[in-house]
Amino acid sequence: MPNPHLAALRQPQTLQLLKGIRRGIEKESLRVTPDGALAQTPHSEALGSALSHDSITTDFAEALLEFITPPEATPEGALAILDRIHRYTYSQIGDERLWVNSMPCRIGADADIPVARYGSSHSGTMKTVYRLGLGLRYGRAMQTIAGIHYNFSLSNDFWAWLHEHEGSSESLRDFKTRRYFDLIRNFRRHYWLLIYLFGAAPAVCGSFVEGREHSLESFDDNGRTLYAPYATSLRMGDLGYNSDAQQSLIVCYNDLPSYLSTLCAAISRPYAPYHAQGVKDAQGHYQQLSTGLLQIENEFYSPIRPKNPAEMGETALSALDNRGVEYIEVRCLDLNPYAPLGIDARQMRFLDSFLLHCLLEKSPKTDDADYRAVQENQNRIVYRGRDPELQLIHNGGELKLTDWAGRLLDEMAPIAELLDSAWSGDDYSRAIDAQRAKVSGEAPTPAAQILAEMRKNKQSFFQWAADKAEQHRRYFLERPLDDSEQREFAGQAEESLRKQRAVEDADTGSFEDFLGKYYAQYIFCQR
Repeated sequence: MPNPHLAALRQPQTLQLLKGIRRGIEKESLRVTPDGALAQTPHSEALGSALSHDSITTDFAEALLEFITPPEATPEGALAILDRIHRYTYSQIGDERLWVNSMPCRIGADADIPVARYGSSHSGTMKTVYRLGLGLRYGRAMQTIAGIHYNFSLSNDFWAWLHEHEGSSESLRDFKTRRYFDLIRNFRRHYWLLIYLFGAAPAVCGSFVEGREHSLESFDDNGRTLYAPYATSLRMGDLGYNSDAQQSLIVCYNDLPSYLSTLCAAISRPYAPYHAQGVKDAQGHYQQLSTGLLQIENEFYSPIRPKNPAEMGETALSALDNRGVEYIEVRCLDLNPYAPLGIDARQMRFLDSFLLHCLLEKSPKTDDADYRAVQENQNRIVYRGRDPELQLIHNGGELKLTDWAGRLLDEMAPIAELLDSAWSGDDYSRAIDAQRAKVSGEAPTPAAQILAEMRKNKQSFFQWAADKAEQHRRYFLERPLDDSEQREFAGQAEESLRKQRAVEDADTGSFEDFLGKYYAQYIFCQR
């Protein structure tokens, strides 16, 4: 049955609303030494303050850089900003490289992985203690895994049109929030497709899983590289951002109140194993923020999040409760090692079409069984996604991956055509066609391509990835910024350091008081 929204969007007066899509990129990259070991150097002051800089910060490990672009009108606009950030960064990090794969290598023991530091302010201390807690709970190796986060939103003009088109009596804010949750539920049903098409982490270095249980096989005779023959993205499996503790957590995405209450409960209630470890260590130093199943909402490793920018000192859940959903953040994407920026315009256009499809298609409410089916499909796609006979759970039964993928691409094609009409081109349709070729076997997925090149060149995962890192390093260093751009970035770095000092100078009271006030915000979930 044709989607009724598509016919309405084809009208000239509404078609241009699709040009109001905004997308931003958050790209993580691990700093490594020339021999591929994890960099032990602190975040460079020349890059600015990791606490206060708008576009250059760090994530979990001190060496895990994160580059952030603002919302942009076109994929090319976001990529141009990301490119300049890379070029400036390479001008400041000496002979270090940015590892181009999501899975790291040569990371050593936990003690050799410094967590990120954000200065002496209460807010900076909280960010560091949170990361110490992640290391305590899951091990620090996980904090060296990198990925791409894709932020997606539609304009208020689009939402006003859809609000009227659907005849909603809700406030525009409540309507947007409800429909973003519709998008999220459909995304969760179908994001296995993104892992299949763009997963680029089929192998790891043996050092990454040393001392850990795993089901991987040796890729080479000496066992330096481990892999799963049909793997897509080991980052999205039990070796990455997936934990046994969180397997007990079922988060409801049927509406905002249900989402807030389930996450708030996981934050507010002590979890016995973490309670036994204590908030502070034997010397009285903070080793985690709390003993809840989640220290804060960000610890819940969801492939997608509803977002509204939080103000200083505000929790992410409070921001949603106070102002509703403003955009969504896609979190299941590996770095593409074949793209110097980790992502390219064709993939971004596919994501736009995919997310718009998730919004415009019907999105039934879900239950606990649906939640578990999503988890099972993720597990299957991570380890066996490239098995041509793989079946996924679908509507209570099973459906062959290639058949389901073909259906989804067929449903996305008219949306891509609409976007092409809005932009007077064919780039969106070509992005869909490029993914059809992967499903049909005419073109390899990134995971398949990586393994094929490793076999052909008789390389370990480390050797292959190190070569790519050096290629990308040359790509950026051979295109230095001009003097005015260099000065602009240097000025941003200096300004961010001033902001950090101002935050530190403005602190009052103890860290314990600060933390108590922060956690007091979660009381709204109990009403």
